[in-house]
Amino acid sequence: MLIKMGQIMKNKKIIIPSELAYFAAIILISFSVAMITATDFGVSMIVAPAYILSLKLGFLTFGQCEYIVQGLLFVAFCIIVRKIKAVYFTSFLTGIIYGAVLDLWRLVIPYFNPEITPPGSLPFPVRTVFFIIGMFLTSFSVALFFKTYLYPQVYDFFVKGISAKFNLNRTKFKICFDVSCLAVSVIMTLVFFGGFKGIGIGTLIMTALNGMIIGMFSKLLDSFFEFKPLAKNLSKKFDLK
Repeated sequence: MLIKMGQIMKNKKIIIPSELAYFAAIILISFSVAMITATDFGVSMIVAPAYILSLKLGFLTFGQCEYIVQGLLFVAFCIIVRKIKAVYFTSFLTGIIYGAVLDLWRLVIPYFNPEITPPGSLPFPVRTVFFIIGMFLTSFSVALFFKTYLYPQVYDFFVKGISAKFNLNRTKFKICFDVSCLAVSVIMTLVFFGGFKGIGIGTLIMTALNGMIIGMFSKLLDSFFEFKPLAKNLSKKFDLK
């Protein structure tokens, strides 16, 4: 009897609404991207194309350039899966919210605002701490996105949708996707600037570790939490299979 009770307690998980995980992921990932950008060690390979584009254009913010890049990736997703559903566009809506919150973080926090604190101008120890925290927060945020039925921003929606459509290992496909984004970013910065801007040692570190850390956080979340939708009927409309 005691053994059975112990097993029940061991298997009991904390229930978290999927919708809460969704909004937490948007807030955290936008914050972490703003933090990493301030270090000037190199942004994540995922957001690097948008950041490089914002540096080139100047008149568009980082968040606004996210709309352009994620819009193009969304079109690519629809072509690959050969299907377009109205509900898919909620992923692009997530990208719009994310981009707006990203610009907000960079506006209201002086350390993240490039007009007040140019990227790379903070002391090296502070930049290092910011980078480490930002990297882990980014991975945790993506893991949270994967636990909710609501579609994440297009980057993660692409990984989630393609891996589900073709029964691919999500962690391995995520790593391949990250490397592809890095390659595109390198081409962009060389074409636009003839050198490396927005890409650095931090970008390489995140490319190598991001997929693995996301997988680690995903397993930890599964061990202690169970994500359930509050709107069960609505969640069925977001099934990618």
